[in-house]
Amino acid sequence: MPKNKGKGGKNRKRGKNEADDEKCELVFKEDGQEYAQVLRMLGNGRCEAMCIDGSKRLCHIRGKMHKKVWIAAGDIILVGLRDYQDDKADVILKYMPDEARLLKAYGELPENTRLNEGIIDDEEDGGGDDYIEFEDEDIDKI
Repeated sequence: MPKNKGKGGKNRKRGKNEADDEKCELVFKEDGQEYAQVLRMLGNGRCEAMCIDGSKRLCHIRGKMHKKVWIAAGDIILVGLRDYQDDKADVILKYMPDEARLLKAYGELPENTRLNEGIIDDEEDGGGDDYIEFEDEDIDKI
């Protein structure tokens, strides 16, 4: 039988909780960086995001964030722009919902940005209700 190396196996490592959720200072963009909102996740550590400057970019999630910070559609992220590829960017930071609200309050994000509503494009068509109304006659037939 193999000897145990250390104190426990996979399950012990899984229980580690990094204390990243503590209050820390808000990070603003610098030159070469841009705010963006995730449109959809593509898999393989990539996502499609609409940057605040109006261009849609393919973003790569950096290794430090991969499988540690979960990014979903509708999240506000900070991306680093590439000098040599304008249609690609690298995800540097994900803003929590309260941090995104602060960014909007400081005027960093435009006023028409919708923060916590998921994917942006789906609700403009007016078909927001998914409810079916039954008449009393329909119920009697069943």
